[in-house]
Amino acid sequence: MTTPKRDTYTPETLLTVAVRIFNERGYDGTSMEHLSRAAGISKSSIYHHVAGKEELLRRAVSRALDSLFAVLDEDGARQGRAVECVEYVTRRTVEVLTAELPYVTLLLRVRGNTKTERWAMERRREFDQRVADLLKAAAADGDLRADVDTRLATRLLFGMVNSLVEWYRPHAVGGHDGEQVADAVVRMAFDGLRTDPHGSY
Repeated sequence: MTTPKRDTYTPETLLTVAVRIFNERGYDGTSMEHLSRAAGISKSSIYHHVAGKEELLRRAVSRALDSLFAVLDEDGARQGRAVECVEYVTRRTVEVLTAELPYVTLLLRVRGNTKTERWAMERRREFDQRVADLLKAAAADGDLRADVDTRLATRLLFGMVNSLVEWYRPHAVGGHDGEQVADAVVRMAFDGLRTDPHGSY
């Protein structure tokens, strides 16, 4: 007689599995059955840890959002000229993205179909707006080129950073680590945006 498999999952390990499946199948395309099979535990065992898949989604996107918003409270994001702050935030955003890749990937793919997704999108917009405000302040200081529209620059900057989730793989052979990617993003963006392209990075 075989003994039933004991549930050795913790909320954290279950979250890791859920994020992987959400990213593979899409949140809407993932059922509790899919999560159960991927985790190798029963659905009742999952419910022992969480109320359902939306709670897993909330925990996952909260992890990404908390990491991003924490950047805005760091000294480098709050002290010095606005252009230095926005460069710092850009670098740290890339570092967060590469360190928390599955979680940020999920955050960027939510579409607003549930209450949690709408909350996450609103928080994303809030983060984006705070970075956009830094860019506007840098432009007002005369540190960004006047011939580049600030709203366009903001969209292009976020587009470059957010595209990393589509191709960056931390363990790829011949790949780059998060710091190298952050260096490249900051140099490419701010060499083009700064009135003094040789300012500090």
